[in-house]
Amino acid sequence: MGFLDRRTISVLVTILFVIGTIGVLWLARRPLITFIFAIFFAHLLEPVVVRFQDWMHLSRGKAVGVTYLAILCGLVLFGLTVGPHILSQGQRLPDLFERVTSGSIAWQVGNQQGWSNATEARIQRWLVSHQNEIERYVRQVTTHLAEGAENIAWILLVPVLAVFFLTERSKLGESVLELVSTSHNRSFLESMMSDLDTMFAKYVRAQLLLSFFAFVAYGAFLLIARMPYALALAAIAGILEFIPIVGPLLALGIIVGVAFVTGYPHWFVLIGFWLVWRGVQDYVNAPRVMGKGLDLHPLLAIFAILVGGELGGMLGIFLSIPAVAALRILWLNWMHRGSVRKAA
Repeated sequence: MGFLDRRTISVLVTILFVIGTIGVLWLARRPLITFIFAIFFAHLLEPVVVRFQDWMHLSRGKAVGVTYLAILCGLVLFGLTVGPHILSQGQRLPDLFERVTSGSIAWQVGNQQGWSNATEARIQRWLVSHQNEIERYVRQVTTHLAEGAENIAWILLVPVLAVFFLTERSKLGESVLELVSTSHNRSFLESMMSDLDTMFAKYVRAQLLLSFFAFVAYGAFLLIARMPYALALAAIAGILEFIPIVGPLLALGIIVGVAFVTGYPHWFVLIGFWLVWRGVQDYVNAPRVMGKGLDLHPLLAIFAILVGGELGGMLGIFLSIPAVAALRILWLNWMHRGSVRKAA
């Protein structure tokens, strides 16, 4: 009976509660991730809503409506201008895959690169002998894309939920603070919410700007360099810019791989451009855009990305940086709360 004292029971109940909470969060990960991205999206649109509210002297709700209308018009304009070019280039990718699996791409690349007939024949035999492995990798990519298509309902729910965060932002914050009665806890929660709000806003807007810069840079260079599938590759590189460290490396691999299989002769130039661009993006654009909102040591950021990738794949990599930054903010505010209570 001494083993089941009140302290032991309390510890066991706490452990079970933590395990149960983690289990519930894992089972509800889709709606939870949807809410997180809705918060990100709301932070992204917040300065635009405020600008429309000030310029046009609108109420908060009407300013949100005008912002969404502007976004819809921008998407339609993009779809009518750039969209058909990206779609037409993307439709040529299955033909490229067919030439790779059949091995005929070896003769095309060999003629452009000046390979000997023996080298071309050897590469063709290698591609044909590894056809099953190549097809398996392609099926894996297709499966991931299909899984993403299955989550389209959750993706479409993000801007809908963001409307509530935008229109009821102040009320939501006040309702959370009303749950706390003591002054110390209220001050701690208010400070933490303010810091988290600032961090999320800077991170999301910075990632969007960096992604746009990447799309413009890749698109302009690849078009000037007459790279096949230039706009499609630029769009892919811009999207991958959202994924820290891994995304740019994956973009380089895709661009060089497409250059190689299409027989593009200047793929060394592509690598040189990527190295220069990473220097500009990581050491000029990112510090100016990101500012000191995250303030994470590079080693900690890399560790967070590795852990996030193991736990959640690409989604985990994307969320790893803001998650660690949020934990850091929680820890700093908790330590400050403790020091204030000791001083009192």
